Amino acid sequence: KRGGTGDPDPDPTSYLFVTYEEKQKDLAKPYDPKKSCWFPLKEGGYAEGIIEATEGDKVVVKASGEKKVIKKDQVQQVNPPKFERCEDMSNLTYLNEASVLHNLKARYVSKLIYTYS
Repeated sequence: KRGGTGDPDPDPTSYLFVTYEEKQKDLAKPYDPKKSCWFPLKEGGYAEGIIEATEGDKVVVKASGEKKVIKKDQVQQVNPPKFERCEDMSNLTYLNEASVLHNLKARYVSKLIYTYS
């Protein structure tokens, strides 16, 4: 396909794939598969936290130095760091609302505007 000037379209690779260096930086992120979680914010969206305790149908989540008590069914699992800014979201281990929104935002901020889905 050619643009209006007759020149070939630019290569979209820089807007699709994460570089090796960025991937290594993402892999250094602390992650505990049993304790890392997403929890809803009152103003909308989700934040990442660490589950510190489970008390019946509620969990105690620590995020940004604060502890919050949240219903267990509102907490969603976080994907391993190897899926950070994943270009094909069907590959995510945990395909939940918080993970998809986080991935889209992280890709947008990194100027990785194209995804497969």
